[in-house]
Amino acid sequence: MSGMWNARRRRAPRPWSAHGRRGTLAGMAALAIAALMPVAPNVALAQQPAGVPQERLAVEPLAIRTKGGTVHFLVEMARSPAEQSKGLMFRVEVPDGTGMLFLHERPRPVAMWMKNTPTSLDMLFIDQAGVVQKVAARTTPYSETVLASNGPVAGVLEIRGGEAERLGIAVGDTVHHPHFEQ
Repeated sequence: MSGMWNARRRRAPRPWSAHGRRGTLAGMAALAIAALMPVAPNVALAQQPAGVPQERLAVEPLAIRTKGGTVHFLVEMARSPAEQSKGLMFRVEVPDGTGMLFLHERPRPVAMWMKNTPTSLDMLFIDQAGVVQKVAARTTPYSETVLASNGPVAGVLEIRGGEAERLGIAVGDTVHHPHFEQ
């Protein structure tokens, strides 16, 4: 009855009527404590992964032919929109020789970001023939900057940041995987 008009008293209830004066004092104390807290958020805490990474996805082998030879990876396959929307978010480590391949049924322009991703990645944008069209190297963790494919692609391979340079992977190299026409 605290939120309704009290016909017997012929006045509106007081805001503290449900909990008495103690409820009002507790609320005021909470506001005072909140006012004393620092205004700027703790950057170290803000950059900690708060979410849960998705379960490991099905893994398939993938090879990339570079000018220096062929390099091999075992990659998780992000096929569904739900798998692709979470990707490598909240993963604190991407071991060498692993990654995640985002597949698209038809080539299309793609935009990626690093939101909620605590580790730097290299993103390889791959056309329908399996040719690397763009490398976004050493992406910035947690960044919401959009990384665009700059044209239609059939897939994006995410690997550990710096690994493309270390292995000599560059634009024009060929990715060998059944999804790409050879």
